Amino acid sequence: MLRNNKGQVSLFVVIALMLVIGIGVYVGFKNNLFSFSDSDSFIEVYNYYDECIKQDALKALDIAGSQGGRIDVGEYIPGSDYAPFSSHLNFLGFPVPYWYYVSGNGLVKENVPSKSEIEKEIGSYIEQRISECDFTPLVERGFSVVLGEPEFSVNINDDFIQVKSNTKLNVEKNGKNAEANIRTLQINSNFGKMFDSAKDLYEKQINEEILENYSVDVLRLYAPVDGVEIQCSPKIWKAQEVVDELQNALQSNINSLKFNSEKNSYFSINYQSEFEINTLYSRQWPWRIEIYGAEDGLMIAEPVGNQNGMGLMGFCYAPYHYVYDLSYPVMFQIRSGEEFFQFPVAVVIDKNVPRQAEQVELFDDHLNFDLCKDKTQDVQVRIFDNNLNSVEADLSYECFNQKCSLGKTTNGVFAGKAPACVNGQIIVKSEGYQDYSELFSSNEESVKDVILDRLYEVELEVSTGVKQARDNTIIVFNGKRNAFASLPDNNKVRLAEGMYNVSVYVYSNTSLKIPESKKSECKEVPQSGFQGLLGFTEEKCFDITIPATNLEFALIGGGKAESYILSSQLVSGKLKINAGSLDAPNTLEKLQENYATFESLKLEVGA
Repeated sequence: MLRNNKGQVSLFVVIALMLVIGIGVYVGFKNNLFSFSDSDSFIEVYNYYDECIKQDALKALDIAGSQGGRIDVGEYIPGSDYAPFSSHLNFLGFPVPYWYYVSGNGLVKENVPSKSEIEKEIGSYIEQRISECDFTPLVERGFSVVLGEPEFSVNINDDFIQVKSNTKLNVEKNGKNAEANIRTLQINSNFGKMFDSAKDLYEKQINEEILENYSVDVLRLYAPVDGVEIQCSPKIWKAQEVVDELQNALQSNINSLKFNSEKNSYFSINYQSEFEINTLYSRQWPWRIEIYGAEDGLMIAEPVGNQNGMGLMGFCYAPYHYVYDLSYPVMFQIRSGEEFFQFPVAVVIDKNVPRQAEQVELFDDHLNFDLCKDKTQDVQVRIFDNNLNSVEADLSYECFNQKCSLGKTTNGVFAGKAPACVNGQIIVKSEGYQDYSELFSSNEESVKDVILDRLYEVELEVSTGVKQARDNTIIVFNGKRNAFASLPDNNKVRLAEGMYNVSVYVYSNTSLKIPESKKSECKEVPQSGFQGLLGFTEEKCFDITIPATNLEFALIGGGKAESYILSSQLVSGKLKINAGSLDAPNTLEKLQENYATFESLKLEVGA
């Protein structure tokens, strides 16, 4: 019994101690511990504050989704003539940083944000905007609300984001007060999964060159690249028409690409996602195209087989091979209901083929430097025309594969900084003058005088005998400046004073037809069986059938000459060329004679 009484006394002591501690806790922390339940009005304030956080977070997600995951889009870096891409794509008036692009000095750049960077930027955005939370409706009802120094952290999950506020919020009304230090919100959003999908899609694009491969297809379908035309006159394309056709085709084809499509069509991309994915390209966006082989806006395929008469080959053909550099932006867009995420990339075709993925790694790991930022050499360049008058011009400097803009002249003189380089190229451009480039080692030279040749736009008039040529006429100038003209559609060229090899070809319509022909070719081939293994050969002959061909044009005049064209001849704006004439052929034999005679025809070039 005694032991039991002692146990009861000990139990009472423990209970008493717990009551004392509980009363102490109540007295010390009653304002903070129970202020939320003292009045439903305080809970209303916290809910109001939570709604402000939620709205700011949703705005941040919307901005980040529309700007490639970035809220702070970073420094704007302009492009150049070599690479027209800046660091940002102007999309409907606001800048979206490229995830992949070629900088103005020709370096491949990647700018893919990490999830932690996005979380940090969203947290910073809320911190900057939360002070704009308007508590006026609550103040008018007698609340006193004081917001401390804002501090937020964000965690992006697949289907929600968590926003944690470490900001003190003091609320007081009717002598009662409360303080909230930590608030945690969970906001439903597919942002995290969309961002993961965007990164997967980007890696697929970089590794498999999806857009580049489609672009090569478009290039070969809608522009002359490689081929042969069976004809005895030059095949001519206008470069601007080729460019326009190519842009329209890219816009139509790239915007037609489909993801998650059940149809196994040409435009279906093998990529599965729970979201809607689109690709977008507009011909209004900056782009670059260079056509190697085009001169003065014309692409001309010269015929083969007519130089020494057609008897040798049996027919004429005009082969062509053009090389293209092409780069343009494409926007990837990922949608989930009203949410979306987008990021732009640059598509680069280099010499008719996709820019290889290995080059990206090479540039990033070994040559990721910007020569144009290190302009350390003082240079002075003076620009003159042929009369030694000062000329205003734009200057750039090319070293390795980077092209740096130096600036403009003032009163014909540029004085400034250039990168240090051995055997770099100084490049001078001025409206109305022939472009100029020359080797210039900026680490050894500091002064350069440049004389620019003025360009004159002249209208060409070709006469054969006493009659002005009104048929299809090709005029070719080869010299300090190459130029082409095609009459009657394009009869103007821009020339500078200098020596030129001038060629004129005058064609008329014809109904001549080259009949079908057959010829035999014989070749040495290995013998069959054991003798072939020992290296013995035998002659085998093959019959080749050349199909009948209708000739659309026939050579009826022209000639060639080497002529020095003076500026006094060009300043008038007209240039007359007297060419030789040939009889219009009515048989294939006569056509062969015309091509043979053409080599002896001479030209007279004058104003």
